Amino acid sequence: MASSPLYIAVYLFLVLLGNVGNTTVIAVVGESLLRETGAVRSSDLILVNMAFSNLMVSLARNSLLVISDMGMEVFLNRNWCRFMMGVWVWLRSANVWSTFFLSAFHFQTLRRVAPPITNVHGHPGPPKPLIFGLCLIWSLNLIYSIPAFVFSRNGDKNSTETLMLVSSTTRPLLGCIWDFPSVYSGLAFATSSMLIHECLPICLMSVTNLGSLLTLYAHGQTRRAANKSPDAPVITRIPAERRAAKVILALNILFILSWGGSVISVNYFNYNRRSSRSSTEFLLIVARITNITFIALSPVVLAVGHRKLRAFLKSVLSRVI
Repeated sequence: MASSPLYIAVYLFLVLLGNVGNTTVIAVVGESLLRETGAVRSSDLILVNMAFSNLMVSLARNSLLVISDMGMEVFLNRNWCRFMMGVWVWLRSANVWSTFFLSAFHFQTLRRVAPPITNVHGHPGPPKPLIFGLCLIWSLNLIYSIPAFVFSRNGDKNSTETLMLVSSTTRPLLGCIWDFPSVYSGLAFATSSMLIHECLPICLMSVTNLGSLLTLYAHGQTRRAANKSPDAPVITRIPAERRAAKVILALNILFILSWGGSVISVNYFNYNRRSSRSSTEFLLIVARITNITFIALSPVVLAVGHRKLRAFLKSVLSRVI
């Protein structure tokens, strides 16, 4: 399909915005983590992990699509297709779970009754359970992506390619296609990918974010009733935690809209492209735009709610203006 100049300009802008924005989040928040000598803020470490996963997806996937859309033919050979398909599945699935991890951590923080345990006599650093959780996300998703390293190749369309387009995580690109031994094995991998790496974390992040909002509401009612909170350290930080909950809610909504728009557009194209080719091809552009929306706009949302990012942007704007 021929790409219009307007679409290329919009998509290029979103990709650049995502690359620059997530790099800024990693640099600003990561620099503060390295500079602080005391206990490491766990929330900042999770933000850096989410921004890193966004950046990796954008560099390994969306940047190549921009090059392809601008007219340069990018077709990979068999070995490179196997490698890149595995990397795409790994990064995309890890990105989904990294986004959920932010909601889960905030919900667990609000549910904590006692103050967080800090390592007074040991070396300062992030809590071991947090490091274990982040390592678990990347390692388990790498194991799950092993079929992508094996059952993929370059070439023409096969019987499982259209099926794989159903899932945004396993969507093939740049001439690479799936090459499972049978349609049933391809169906099993696509279905499990949709359920485990897309539907499940989206449902969990919605539930945990709703739980955070309800917990904050209950804390607010308790504070107004007692007008003090000596036994609950989290209650004293209601304004800050409420802002954090709003930012996480905005990220979750943005992620769901981005994922849903991409999946619905591609599926509608698959099942209706025979009826009206001109109208259904436009859905591929919609899928591309919606698929990059979260990666491009999530740094903007974080900049609104994160104090250090806001201060950095104000400093940059003051120098430019």
